[in-house]
Amino acid sequence: MAEGRFVAYLRVSTDKQGRSGLGLEAQRQAVADFLNGGRWKLLAEVVEVESGKRDDRPELARALALCRAKKATLVVAKLDRLARDAHFLLGLQKAGVEFVATDMPSANRLTVGIMAMVAEEERRMIAARTKAALAAAKARGVKLGGDRGYVGRPEDLAKAREARQQNADERALAVAPILARVDPDCALSLRAVAAALDAEGVPTVTGAEGWTAAGVARLRRRLAAA
Repeated sequence: MAEGRFVAYLRVSTDKQGRSGLGLEAQRQAVADFLNGGRWKLLAEVVEVESGKRDDRPELARALALCRAKKATLVVAKLDRLARDAHFLLGLQKAGVEFVATDMPSANRLTVGIMAMVAEEERRMIAARTKAALAAAKARGVKLGGDRGYVGRPEDLAKAREARQQNADERALAVAPILARVDPDCALSLRAVAAALDAEGVPTVTGAEGWTAAGVARLRRRLAAA
């Protein structure tokens, strides 16, 4: 029977799945079935809507930060579905957080480390095959790609900036609950808040190494604007 404190991490690959709940309900039920009985408490449920092609996992980082802050165990509904996701597996292995997978409860950090190496090798082999196929096509006279001097239409550049802005806003909103907990009255200095966020392993909004006073100030401005 399950005992202790848990943070659930659920993941779907598309926005459509996230809006419809397709896949989420099955994962949520798997977590509920696993935790049925015993003395346990589910502290939070974190949902990631992210393509498998992306390497950044802001919601996973938030879930791991919550686990470290609350001394909780990360519960994953479907480890087998994520077994080819090297970034996820390596993050899980290196996080220093206890975890359990409902479909593979015997998995441990050693198991996950082996899975990560296999997944990374698969990605390397796929990249090598793609490179070889492109080289063969070029040798046959197939024109690859477009104008190498093309820097992008203004509207495309604007869309790219908007996408980066939205991504940063989403990461800031993910940090907001932790910021509210470590400094509920906004009484701490920016430097003290940065140290508290670093102590809990909270990733920065920009992906930079460690929090700074200026980073906390930007975070607060971004949250106020959002």
